[in-house]
Amino acid sequence: MTATGFRKLALQLPEATEGEHFDVADFRVASKLFATLAYEKQGCGVLLLTPEQQEGVVADASELFSPVPNVWGRQGATLVKLSAVKADILKATLRTAWLRRAPKKLHT
Repeated sequence: MTATGFRKLALQLPEATEGEHFDVADFRVASKLFATLAYEKQGCGVLLLTPEQQEGVVADASELFSPVPNVWGRQGATLVKLSAVKADILKATLRTAWLRRAPKKLHT
């Protein structure tokens, strides 16, 4: 996976848009952030999960996922190692992050 692939998968989600926050690409639904490329230079994307969701993905695949190393990380922001993650796993976790922010009417 690459940053381009991350971007493509994020933008395939219903009503997802790309924006920019502090010169970093971010992805939103209904103006709410669900993912970023804030750690792109380190080879990672960021998924905005709940702390419980983060705990689950890290427990299941610590070689792919880890908490962002700051307050964001304690709130569920999760790094995904782009060079190691398969598209289907990234697609599923992006959808999980998207579902947290998407209006209920978009949930299918």
